[in-house]
Amino acid sequence: MEISDWRQKIDELDEQIVRLINQRAEAAKAIGRLKQESSLPVYEPKREQVVFEHVRRSNPGPLSDNEVVDIFERIIDVMRALQKNPD
Repeated sequence: MEISDWRQKIDELDEQIVRLINQRAEAAKAIGRLKQESSLPVYEPKREQVVFEHVRRSNPGPLSDNEVVDIFERIIDVMRALQKNPD
């Protein structure tokens, strides 16, 4: 494959990633609404550790586990902000 072919493949993958992140955001907003109704805290460090462990176990590479966790730390930061204002 040529560079242009790989770039097209990356563009297609990026579109899939955007769709999945938005689906995750909808779920986070729904959880945020439930947390508000139940007066639960948005920040749950134990749950975040569970997520990080899960993505580590799910990681086939070539990214290292630390790199995957770095990505998910940023995703969770954004999702946490959504949960603070879920509407």
